[in-house]
Amino acid sequence: MKMITAIINKEDSNAVSSSLTKAGFSVTRLSTTGGFLMAGNVTLLIGVEDEKVDEVIGIISEHSCQRKEIVPSTASYGVGVTTAFPLEVTVGGATIFVTNIERFEKV
Repeated sequence: MKMITAIINKEDSNAVSSSLTKAGFSVTRLSTTGGFLMAGNVTLLIGVEDEKVDEVIGIISEHSCQRKEIVPSTASYGVGVTTAFPLEVTVGGATIFVTNIERFEKV
């Protein structure tokens, strides 16, 4: 058995969660915040049999997309001089971890 931990952009989370549920997978959603942009994410926990891992990753990939966003940034130009300027960054997509589960019980 495997535990899939998928960190997904908040904008993609409903489509991913509902598609996984329709495919028969149990999903636990956790609201999380990314450390770089301090933006909202959703972390999904999905326990699956080993042979179902690729199917789950396929569903996540199908419904998570990367996109460009403009975010404010600051730069320092010496003692006490800073300026703000827009910075284009790539957001979205998914970060997926697959770990082995030694024991699973549903009580």
